[in-house]
Amino acid sequence: MYKKKTFLFLFAAMILTSSGLPSLVHAQDGSTPDTPGTIDTYEGLPLCSPGVYYISPEDCISSGPSATLTHWAQQGMTLPLRPLPVSHPDISFTELDQKYAKLNLMPGVQASFFPNLDSAIANWGALSTLPIGQTLYITYTNVSYYDNNPYVTNARGEWIRASPTTYSTFQGFLFKQQPLNDFGWIIDAVNPFTDPSINAKRVNLSLNRGDVVQVYDKVEAEGTIWYMIKPGQWVDRNKIRVVTPSLSAPEGVDNGRWIEVNLFEQTLMVYEGDHLVFATLVATGYEPYYTQPGLFQIREKKELETMTGAFASGKTDYYLLENVPWTMYYDGPRALHGAYWRAMFGYEQSHGCINLSVGDSHWLYDWSQVGDWVYVWDPSGKTPTDPEFYKGSAAF
Repeated sequence: MYKKKTFLFLFAAMILTSSGLPSLVHAQDGSTPDTPGTIDTYEGLPLCSPGVYYISPEDCISSGPSATLTHWAQQGMTLPLRPLPVSHPDISFTELDQKYAKLNLMPGVQASFFPNLDSAIANWGALSTLPIGQTLYITYTNVSYYDNNPYVTNARGEWIRASPTTYSTFQGFLFKQQPLNDFGWIIDAVNPFTDPSINAKRVNLSLNRGDVVQVYDKVEAEGTIWYMIKPGQWVDRNKIRVVTPSLSAPEGVDNGRWIEVNLFEQTLMVYEGDHLVFATLVATGYEPYYTQPGLFQIREKKELETMTGAFASGKTDYYLLENVPWTMYYDGPRALHGAYWRAMFGYEQSHGCINLSVGDSHWLYDWSQVGDWVYVWDPSGKTPTDPEFYKGSAAF
């Protein structure tokens, strides 16, 4: 045990010595030597042993390694680093008793439903057709293949050419206790930099999409935001989505239960009594189909909901999404819901709704109640906030 502690101490000292952070020598009044009028600088006192000093000691100088350790501790970082106090919801939340298929269409061709498999293969004798669309998913009961092409039948016994699909099993985190610092998900493969600059050296460490990291510091440099995920490891915001737990509920929340959606970070957090209980990645609206910022309340919940419609003139972007799971309407046609057709979260992708993975939407559906608050905001200020912009718009 003694050898282990000695090794950790030496390891920490080496990191601190090479960290490049300034050594702060404080005068007895708490100011730095550069402060005009300061003449007492603890001259002659020894350097404090490396440690965390929230209150400046009187018998030694808390500079060098001690200043760095104290700075890190104030940001929630200790050596060794503490793990996040999290767990995933039960895997059963990702399970659905639905089978989904994507319609296979040539450009400009309408999807057709047929009375039997032979008719579907021959493309003759259609019972009905769908408008030409871009996002077409249906539910099915059985699948057959002809020349390696899949054909599915729906609950009405109709046949259509479509490919069975799977959906993402991504899950967010439940929190056993409040995290001491920010954290986030890596959304694209990256090797961290040693400093917050693209001109800095790369760290010999590969981070992949889905990896979870803690965030101990951030700076703005070179037109982006840089996050420190470990000493000497920095990642820019194009590769990460970060959760900053709120310390209090938004103005207007009166029941201690609220959902926060950060449009800039593409994250969703759930709070009870001002305590973070759940966090995950989402996909919200992209330009010009923004997700409206504001404070709303869940008004209706539906376990399964078929969504269909069009946005563009001529309805060339017609969509059909059968049996969308775990839908919670909160802002007119806009809802929180599962998105079985999404492979990745953390990017603006929807037509205004807040898309979650199937598992996350199921957990949120079970937790939420009609009347719970939904607070949507964009700290970057780029999303339109004028309610007139969102009148009459559809969403999915």
